[in-house]
Amino acid sequence: MFETIVAEGIYAGVLFLWVLFVVGILTYFFYKAMIKRLPDNVAVYYNRKIIHILAGGVIGCLVPFLFSTPLYPLALSMVLGVFTLIPHLINKTMYWFQTNDNIYEVHFCFSWGVILTAGWLLTSGDFWFGAVPILFMALGDAATGLVRNTMFRKRTKSWWGNLAMAVVNTIIGLKLALPGVIAGLFSSVIEHFEFGPIDDNITVPVSSFLILMIFYAIAPGAFSTLKVY
Repeated sequence: MFETIVAEGIYAGVLFLWVLFVVGILTYFFYKAMIKRLPDNVAVYYNRKIIHILAGGVIGCLVPFLFSTPLYPLALSMVLGVFTLIPHLINKTMYWFQTNDNIYEVHFCFSWGVILTAGWLLTSGDFWFGAVPILFMALGDAATGLVRNTMFRKRTKSWWGNLAMAVVNTIIGLKLALPGVIAGLFSSVIEHFEFGPIDDNITVPVSSFLILMIFYAIAPGAFSTLKVY
C-alpha cells in the first residue's frame, strides 16, 4: 500500500511538471513563433487546443494505467484549476493561452478532475467511465477547435468542426462500446451550443458522462455491443 502511494505520488509529480512545461514553456514558445504569422487571437486559440491535447488528453489516457484511485489526479486538477484562475483574479493572465473575457481553461481543469473522480466512484473503480468523457472534452473538442480556427481564424462555432469532433469522439467512445459512441456523438452536437458562462468544457463532459451513467444503470449489457478495444 505504501509503495503504491509513493509510486503514484511520483507519477503525479512527473505529470504535474509535464503540464507546467506545456503551459508555461512549450506553448509560450509556440505563441512567439505563431504570432509572427498569425493574429494574436488565432495563436492564443491554437495554444489552448494544444494544451487540451498535450495536458488534458495525454494525462487522461494515462490515468487508468498509472493510478489505482483518483486521489492524485483530482488533486492535480484542482491545483491546476487554481493555478489558472489566479492570473484572472490578479489581472495578470498568461497571455499566450489565456484571455480576459472568459475563464474556460479553469472550467476545463475542474471538470477534468470532477468527472474523472465521479466515474471511478460510481462504477466501483472503473476509470474509463470518467476518462472517456474528459477525452471527449480534451481531444474531441481540440479537433473541432483546430478545424474552426484554421477555417475562420477566430473563435466561433461551425458544424464542420463538430463533424471533426464526431469522428474523434467515435474512436474514443468505442472504448466503452455502443454507449460510448452514443455519448461521444451527443457531446459532439452539444459542443456547438453555449449557455452563458456554461461553456463546452462543462457541457461536453457532463452530458456524455450522464449518458454513460444512464446506460450503466439501466442497460449495462449495452457495453458489450460494438466492443472494439
